Amino acid sequence: MVRQCVILVGGLGTRLGSLTRATPKPLLQVAGRPFLEHLLEEVARHGFTRLVLLAGHLGAQVAERYDGRRRIAGRDVTIEVLVEGAPAGTGGALAQLRGRAESSFLLLNGDSWFDIDLRAFASRPLPRDTVVRMALRQMSDTGRYGTVELSDGFVTRFLPRGAATSGTINAGVYLMSRDILDCIPAVPCSLEADIFAPLAELGRIEGMASRAFFIDIGVTDDYAAADVLVAAHRRRPAVFLDRDGTLNHDEGYTHRPEALRWLEGAQEAVRRINRAGLYAFVVTNQAGVAHGHYGLQQVDRFHARMEEELAATGAHIDEFRCSPYHPLAVVEAFRRDAPCRKPGPGMILDLAASWPLDLSRSLLIGDRPGDVGAAAAAGVPGYLYSGGDLDSLVAKLLPA
Repeated sequence: MVRQCVILVGGLGTRLGSLTRATPKPLLQVAGRPFLEHLLEEVARHGFTRLVLLAGHLGAQVAERYDGRRRIAGRDVTIEVLVEGAPAGTGGALAQLRGRAESSFLLLNGDSWFDIDLRAFASRPLPRDTVVRMALRQMSDTGRYGTVELSDGFVTRFLPRGAATSGTINAGVYLMSRDILDCIPAVPCSLEADIFAPLAELGRIEGMASRAFFIDIGVTDDYAAADVLVAAHRRRPAVFLDRDGTLNHDEGYTHRPEALRWLEGAQEAVRRINRAGLYAFVVTNQAGVAHGHYGLQQVDRFHARMEEELAATGAHIDEFRCSPYHPLAVVEAFRRDAPCRKPGPGMILDLAASWPLDLSRSLLIGDRPGDVGAAAAAGVPGYLYSGGDLDSLVAKLLPA
């Protein structure tokens, strides 16, 4: 499972004029927070938890704000900020990854968002002798972008701006083999002109095209529109899923990773939710924590195993939430009837407060009346799963 994600945050942002004179471009405010934070949440919700930010212009601001460990999308995420000593270009910046890059890693531009399923994009190994998988955006008007030519799923060449009026553009999302570091010429250099162009001639770049939502804040007009567009696109319905008895077999206080056994159609159901563009959340009561049978770290480890096995199918859970409380708990810290314990609506409402959810089009699936009761208390339709193929049930319930 690919967990490392590298983000290029070192550009000067000269096309934005005075906006980037004192602020790094990825730290410009979009929809109420720095644009970079939208990207961090996107990669974390897809399960990328080891992040590297390659900074340049005003990089100390990036390091001061983000270097370290934090909780994002319910996951422990480590962020390492590397600030280049002198401008190295988009290609030269990658040289900082020597000794740090994992065998495969995701690379993103820090000034654009291409809303593809990042986990599905990274789940399939790169073809033999290929060092890059490049995400491409299909455009009816390529305008200010250069275009990318494809043949049989591989990038063949890059055309300058004005060479075509429509086609596919480089959307700034890549799956890379660590071998890319051996392709860096003298620094400074350009990622596209000096690294990608020669690799394309050798047939070593796979291309995947999509019409998914795309925004680039690198020019004034698009940055001005970003507030509304990003906020609107991130708002979407969610499917809340109970865990034990809905996604996996309930063995009674299930917590050992090796005990994970998926129910019929469960992984396919999660993948279907992902493909539909909805958020997928797990909301699970874990009274075993309250009763002292295991701790919250064991819950995290079980969820990590679920995440790994889902990733192998190109699926992901956006966030796992658990309630470790019980009114008769042995562990005093968890001895209360907390509102987040189902049938209380707390986990659902907390997620709605943390994510840009459209609750009016969301739903919950669980195997017990308490699950449906929690949904009703949160104002969300709840559906009882009584066995069989979960994917078939999800297919019937997803909004059109």
